[in-house]
Amino acid sequence: MKISVELTITPLQNDFEPTIIHFIKKLRASNLKVMENPLSTQVYGDYDDVMKLLTTEIKEAFELMESGLLYMKVVKSDRHDYEPHF
Repeated sequence: MKISVELTITPLQNDFEPTIIHFIKKLRASNLKVMENPLSTQVYGDYDDVMKLLTTEIKEAFELMESGLLYMKVVKSDRHDYEPHF
């Protein structure tokens, strides 16, 4: 089954950029479709592949920060090519 996941990671500390950059670079290094915008990062692919990657990389990101938040939305379909019709 294909899924689309939108992620927003927010370290709650002053020096937050290195953690976010590291997290995004690790997602980019996967064989999955990864798209970014200023507010979030989206990952697209097979459910098992996406969730396996996210389990590993979210844990590592949390280990690199003192405290933080992760917002995650999961859609059951591959929406990487979505275009508004209005």
